[in-house]
Amino acid sequence: MSLHIRNLNKHFGNGRHALRDINLNIAQGEMVALLGASGSGKSTLLRHIAGLMPADANSDSVIEINGQCVQRDGRIQRNVRSIRAQVGFVFQQFNLVSRLPVIVNVLVGRLHGMPWWRSWLRWFNHQERALALEALTRVGIADCSAQRASTLSGGQQQRAAIARTLVQGARLVLADEPIASLDPESSRKVMEILARINREDRSTIVISLHQVDMALRYCPRIIALNQGSVVFDGPAAKLTPQLIRQLYGMQADEILHGIDVPQPAAMPAPVRWAATAVAQAA
Repeated sequence: MSLHIRNLNKHFGNGRHALRDINLNIAQGEMVALLGASGSGKSTLLRHIAGLMPADANSDSVIEINGQCVQRDGRIQRNVRSIRAQVGFVFQQFNLVSRLPVIVNVLVGRLHGMPWWRSWLRWFNHQERALALEALTRVGIADCSAQRASTLSGGQQQRAAIARTLVQGARLVLADEPIASLDPESSRKVMEILARINREDRSTIVISLHQVDMALRYCPRIIALNQGSVVFDGPAAKLTPQLIRQLYGMQADEILHGIDVPQPAAMPAPVRWAATAVAQAA
């Protein structure tokens, strides 16, 4: 699922210019990392893409997903709910209902396609439950399906949240710092699951990260933000120590010291061609 952003600007009430003239094209099947220090605009950008936040009023901004307009000129489109049905959002804090079983939390991803009375009663049929179990199997926690979400570890809860996007049938997955609160091993598992979904399902994945080493390992393309502006957009292999210092300031030396991973492989030819074609057409 392709993503097109043009002239995106966002000011907050305190006058802060959170996003500055963002112009991006992301092709179907890409896995892209958003990098930048806290406050650089990563989360704000993801929320605009999902139609959860409007751009500046009366601006000439445009956000389109697969040719469908999410927002234009600072106004979220009326049909945005139907577009959101194709977009999965993975949050840092999982957004699970702690008292409900894991499988019910995963089945929430099907609510958009159900009659209101079945969604209100949480009445899921055999086929829907089988779909949820398949999703939980793919993320490695099918044996936890009957447990309350509150009994899972942080890494398991995040995998349940990813399973929810699979049940939803999302073709675009937006992940906002999904490993920020996880230990290194859980972080690795979550990133590997996202990479496998990208590879096997050809889903487009845009993921904001603080962990530069994880971005380099799993994401062929990096988009870096600094004070709301895109300061780098290109292959992960071309992300330089100088740019990392520009992005992270005093924290850069610690970040650079921790990076000792192989560079990611180039995007498969069809994805690379598509990304180039979209950029040329823009």
